[in-house]
Amino acid sequence: MATTKDLKHSTSDLKEKDDIEKTESVSSDHEDVNYDPAFVKRTLRRVDLRMLPLLGLLYAVALIDRTNLGIARIAGMELDLRLDIGERYSIASMIYFIPYTLLQIPGNLVLRRLGARNFMTICVVGWGASQLGMAFVPTWGYLSLCRVFLGVFEAGFFPSLVFIITTWYQRYEVQQRLAIFYLSSIIITSFSSIFAYGLTFLRGRGGLAGWAWIFLIEGLITIVLGILAYLYVPDFPDKSKFLTEEERKMILGRVQQDRGDSLPDKATGRKVWLHLRDPIVWAHSIMFMATGVPAYAVGFFITIILAGMGYSTSEALLLTAPPGLVAGISCYCFARLADRTRKRAVWLATQNVITIVGLAIAAYAKPHPVRYFGLFLTNMGATGCVPGVLAYSANNITSHSKRAVQTGLIIGMGGVAGIIATTAFRQKDFPRYVTGMWVAMGLQFTMLFLLAVLSYVYARRNRLRREGKVGPLEGQENFFYTI
Repeated sequence: MATTKDLKHSTSDLKEKDDIEKTESVSSDHEDVNYDPAFVKRTLRRVDLRMLPLLGLLYAVALIDRTNLGIARIAGMELDLRLDIGERYSIASMIYFIPYTLLQIPGNLVLRRLGARNFMTICVVGWGASQLGMAFVPTWGYLSLCRVFLGVFEAGFFPSLVFIITTWYQRYEVQQRLAIFYLSSIIITSFSSIFAYGLTFLRGRGGLAGWAWIFLIEGLITIVLGILAYLYVPDFPDKSKFLTEEERKMILGRVQQDRGDSLPDKATGRKVWLHLRDPIVWAHSIMFMATGVPAYAVGFFITIILAGMGYSTSEALLLTAPPGLVAGISCYCFARLADRTRKRAVWLATQNVITIVGLAIAAYAKPHPVRYFGLFLTNMGATGCVPGVLAYSANNITSHSKRAVQTGLIIGMGGVAGIIATTAFRQKDFPRYVTGMWVAMGLQFTMLFLLAVLSYVYARRNRLRREGKVGPLEGQENFFYTI
């Protein structure tokens, strides 16, 4: 906890002391308590059903709204807004990620002040309005402006979502939950191109082009879901209302036993700066950036790559679905392996290798079906690494303040991945985008190196702690790093 000199007012001092007392109370009330397995299982199922489907749906909508530019492009927007001139498409795609990257950590820091429901509703309704506005843009400049607002409102959503999910579960339960919500979003987004293709048949209605109807309908759907988020999204465990008091205490007690941070600590400027100076926080963030580049490349360019293979517009849109479905299945299987074996790095490295192979095939194979198979492998590897890195990082930290900073920085670096993907895949490299493929492959090798370094560091720290040569890791007596 922060010392008194870190706080400006006596009321803050009292609140921080109260936080300490509440944390100690949870620890003493639940330490070494064995909960009824049936009660735990039933309660966790309630939490899962309340949280994961809706959050997965909201994240699916976020992915669709940020990447449907590629679908709209081949549906006629390229000619109407002249996105084929220079790097206009890359600029319109990339500019979204500037506010998206810069506003990650500030969003997480205000999340608890506003509450999960209020904060997420503002985010979802805001980006839905931005998406809807794209239906009426007359030039690519206005399109880019709408993309800026889309980035502003989406910035706080994903890190907040991950932050909230990781506060409800123990460390070796979290990757499967992240994979389930991510899996549901991948399955939904896999069919988004088919849905968008159907919307293009509304062209001419209301004087709008077919691509404009994509933004109009999907924007309206997002706004409606934002209202549902206010009604149903659960808050943090200590603020939850849908559980009984007994269930809530059990959830907090299990988290306290597992990593000792069931209740929030005070997020001071000194703490934020301290967490930002931790090189391991940056290592996890760079890993997320590395896996984000091929993931975004597939999201933004798969329909364009397929069209470059000679497939028609309708065929390119329809063929985007199968790689996403296979990637969803692979993502969940690797998540189950990771949670059951309580290992993270080895499974992440395996998926890095799959991604590298897929990118090489997509870049250099001659037959189009083989290149298409490469897109399957790329999507499988990159998709599985997204929840994998989030779980890996979440497993190896304690305290809400550090979780807020690390989650915000990680997702912020995911925004940097979007900038890299949308600029490395250049129009002049169409249709194979070899330069972009090599940038993505180089980042996979970077991630493999960081996984090796972190595995060594974590194993050494665990050994020294077991030998009694260092004090408690992450400030928790029985805490050990997950390798």
